[in-house]
Amino acid sequence: MEFEAVIGLEVHAHLLTDSKIFCTCSTKFGAKPNTQVCPICLGMPGVLPVLNKKVLECAIRAALAANCEISNKSRFARKNYFYPDLPKGYQISQYEEPLSTHGWLEIKSNGSKKRIRIKRIHLEEDAGKLIHEHSQNWSYVDLNRAGVPLIEIVSEPDISNSEEAVTYLKKLRSILMYIGVCDGNMEEGSLRCDANVSVRPKGSEELGTKAEIKNVNSFKFVQKALEYEIRRQISVLESGGKVVQETRLFDSDQGVTFSMRSKEEAHDYRYFPDPDLLPLLVEGKWVDEIRESLPELPDVRLERFIKEYELPAYDAEILTASKEVAEYFEECLKHYDQPKKVSNWIMTEVLRELKEEEGIKTFTVTPERLTELIKLIDDGTISGKIAKDVFSEMVSSKKRAGEIVAEKGIKQISDQGEIEAIISQVIEKNQDEASRYRAGQEKLIGFFVGEVMKATQGKANPKIVNEVLRKRLKEA
Repeated sequence: MEFEAVIGLEVHAHLLTDSKIFCTCSTKFGAKPNTQVCPICLGMPGVLPVLNKKVLECAIRAALAANCEISNKSRFARKNYFYPDLPKGYQISQYEEPLSTHGWLEIKSNGSKKRIRIKRIHLEEDAGKLIHEHSQNWSYVDLNRAGVPLIEIVSEPDISNSEEAVTYLKKLRSILMYIGVCDGNMEEGSLRCDANVSVRPKGSEELGTKAEIKNVNSFKFVQKALEYEIRRQISVLESGGKVVQETRLFDSDQGVTFSMRSKEEAHDYRYFPDPDLLPLLVEGKWVDEIRESLPELPDVRLERFIKEYELPAYDAEILTASKEVAEYFEECLKHYDQPKKVSNWIMTEVLRELKEEEGIKTFTVTPERLTELIKLIDDGTISGKIAKDVFSEMVSSKKRAGEIVAEKGIKQISDQGEIEAIISQVIEKNQDEASRYRAGQEKLIGFFVGEVMKATQGKANPKIVNEVLRKRLKEA
């Protein structure tokens, strides 16, 4: 029997606010444990939460960018469960009346567009963090993260395989970063993913029993975790067993998922409206103002890059995946109006140097300096090959291209007379190869070009070298 996977993702995104969702404590990452806390986020008796308006604005921005319908009335609920990093004994979230519903994102799958529906985007507070690495016998609790504002983005089970899941997740991350509501840092936990996975006989309409994989924090691990879990569930069914509804964790070292606990149902959390928080009433006028303030989103910018700059779709997809990279590209074009040449340099040399695309904001090779380098190729000052070496030197030394070329004396030789003299010497030393070239072994042109470049330490203008060589080698 052939099986197919059915996948839905629940993505938790930290919102970019200076303070927490219900108190004024800082949300800054990396502070000393338990220093960014107060009676409210510690859940002390008698304290009252007050909603941070900026949190609500960020959530609405995300919902609009994901094509969701904004509810004019939503409500906070208490999600009750016990865990050492949950100081109140419940988490403030939204359940029956979420902020937004019925959204969608479009991804590419097998060369065509596929729409992934979004069931809901709702607000909630994060829990704290358990730290295990300091002791084999004890876990330590850091509550700095308790109360940090989150949105949870819940997709419908429209995803069919691990590649689609990663594509959807990357698209969602890109949008959240474009609109400035999340920094997308998966290593720091700013973006976390829970995946619900089930398998069923191919063509069946009935959903199989699902397992939830908790807190996967990289694209690579999401793909590997899903692939393993799909294989595991198929193996269980093929051996005559039944898949158990449960929560599982992914072991990235071994590449396997393992059981954590039985999967809770909604009634296990005993949701009820939070009596300390009033219903959220969102005015349509404010939603319209937020909609007008949204920047150009990735899909719109991609289509514009293809149309306005006549870039291939592949180039446009890479350049627009990150807002910062797209802005870097367009800044380059203010200094040098050759979109394809600039695109090639960014996609190869620039992005290779950056560990994180967001690092382009502080990259030492500014758009102005990159275009200065490309112009040196155009005017024949240096060759494309030498330009790559110059670029690496620009990154490490923070010097401009012209300075490096002058200091190292690597200006390209474009004087035809000088090149002809060097070519004469090379042909004289390699008479056998010259005879074989004239006899029809024209691939030997590469050998002669290499010898000339070696003799000039790579400085000879390759275009002139090729033209003169072909002419001279044909002479009897």
